Amino acid sequence: MDRPNTDSKIKMARIKAGLSQAEMSRQFKIPVRTLQDWEAGKRSTPEWAEILIIEKLEKIAETS
Repeated sequence: MDRPNTDSKIKMARIKAGLSQAEMSRQFKIPVRTLQDWEAGKRSTPEWAEILIIEKLEKIAETS
């Protein structure tokens, strides 16, 4: 089931952390294509993964 605004939440957190998709891909070991699909709304992010990813990106943003 799709969750509204999931993809934009990850994208907003990534941008706030100052990471490009390529940088996030390397740090999180997530394929760039997967990130692109999440941000474009082509694929849904698993809820558990979304929570962990956003928490980690928020920590990165705090230390930047």
